[in-house]
Amino acid sequence: MNFSLTEEQKMIQEMTRDFAKTEIAPSAVERDKNSEFPAEIIKKMGELGLMGMMVDPKYDGAGMDTVSYCVAMMEISKVDAAVGVIMSVNNSLVNFGLQEWGSEFIKKKYLKPLARGEKLGAFALSEPEAGSDATHQQTTAVKDGDHWILNGMKNWITNGSTADYYIVMAQTDKEKRHHGITAFLVEKGTPGFTHGVPEDKLGIKSSDTCSLSFDNCRVPEENVLWEVGKGFNFAMNTLNGGRFGIASQAVGIAMASFEASVKYAKQRKTFGTEIANHQAIQFKIADMATKTEAAKLLTLQAAGLRDEGKPYIKEASMAKLFSSEVAVKNALEAIQIHGGYGYVREYLVERYLRDAKITEIYEGTSEIQRIIIGRQVLRD
Repeated sequence: MNFSLTEEQKMIQEMTRDFAKTEIAPSAVERDKNSEFPAEIIKKMGELGLMGMMVDPKYDGAGMDTVSYCVAMMEISKVDAAVGVIMSVNNSLVNFGLQEWGSEFIKKKYLKPLARGEKLGAFALSEPEAGSDATHQQTTAVKDGDHWILNGMKNWITNGSTADYYIVMAQTDKEKRHHGITAFLVEKGTPGFTHGVPEDKLGIKSSDTCSLSFDNCRVPEENVLWEVGKGFNFAMNTLNGGRFGIASQAVGIAMASFEASVKYAKQRKTFGTEIANHQAIQFKIADMATKTEAAKLLTLQAAGLRDEGKPYIKEASMAKLFSSEVAVKNALEAIQIHGGYGYVREYLVERYLRDAKITEIYEGTSEIQRIIIGRQVLRD
């Protein structure tokens, strides 16, 4: 098995690395401090094709493979994981679902501007009473002529206040439980649809997260995704693909923690020598390096399987599970290596820890990933 990147993939990696350093890094600290959405950065990313990386060119996407997407996500997230998750949601949860299961009308009207980065998308599945148990949807949709009337609330929605288009899951037949859930595409500004105030989060603070409310919100029939009653299947299949984005985001954070630790260990002196010469620090850095490389390879292996048209659900869950836990562990070790400096904002590693924790929670908690992996292994 060949884990080497192609020349095109290397070019994408270099391009995103340079973009992250020159366009994202200078404002990352202030945006984190002020919870400021990176609107201009996202616009530039759209112009580079980073907001529709895997979308077919006939729908104005970049037509790249999953491996290219993952390496780009890693480089962006290494500098700012908040920008990374905005990019991930638009690519993995919105564009992917619309391209796979949207009608031709949906693709032409909504997917094209999303792929060009002119519009931003959000994915609305979670609710106050429906987190990991996504079958317990309380948002309802009732048919009224050639429209559906939505009522309910969604929680923890990334890009919640800044998106233009929202994929929304709603119960259309409670008797059928998860077979009675339908996915809709709802436009911002639709009467009866509002968003709440952005949450004051621990990390990824320049990415906005908020609740959504639907009060007799009328959505046209043509905005049903896939077909009525297929919403749960739509959501689960989309999330299977979405795990590449979060695994890559986590790898990026792990890389950042590791690189910051190596740099600091070579500069900081104690007992008359650089701390890099102390075995206690060397062991920490050795573990960080090994786990980061393992997380990266797991993620790229899963991406490669998807690009080859092979089953990847188990491998994507493994990548998401392992990478997110490595991101948290590396960030903790980075703070420990930095000592007191690691605990203050002057050094970036405290942000890495705050940003890392959410990767163990959203798009399927670590506990849910273990359930998926266990079932897949026992089924084989």
